[in-house]
Amino acid sequence: MNHDTYPNSYLADILATAKNVAVLGASPDDKRPSHWISGFLLGKGYHVFPVNPLHGGELILGQRVYRSLAEIPEPVHLVDVFRRSEHLDEIVDEVLAMSPRPMAIWCQLGVRDDAAAARAEEAGIKVVMDRALVAEYPLVYERMHPGSAQGHAA
Repeated sequence: MNHDTYPNSYLADILATAKNVAVLGASPDDKRPSHWISGFLLGKGYHVFPVNPLHGGELILGQRVYRSLAEIPEPVHLVDVFRRSEHLDEIVDEVLAMSPRPMAIWCQLGVRDDAAAARAEEAGIKVVMDRALVAEYPLVYERMHPGSAQGHAA
């Protein structure tokens, strides 16, 4: 896939289908984007699993923090990545080892590794790179799913 642009339907499908979201690189610091985006996702009805090896067992926004994706006790549909691009290859390894595998990996602004994305896509995992999920949500999901502004899950 060309990761320079994404069809709105591609992004909307990910946002509409995902229910369990792992926030990789979650921070307890409320000034960090990963913290407030976790809150945004919770507010939209997603089940959020913060992941940060330095804060495992703690709580972020009332959610237990996991040290790794492998520790999460429920199926993850979407991995929202708040790590630098140089870590994306190892993140794809971790995602490919999950069972069941997430349907998508969403890399935040500035995070891009086309080779790692290709490996994930070869395994059937959708990839979004260099996009702010919080910015795409109202532009894509809510336009394609009228009436969803109050929340994702019913």
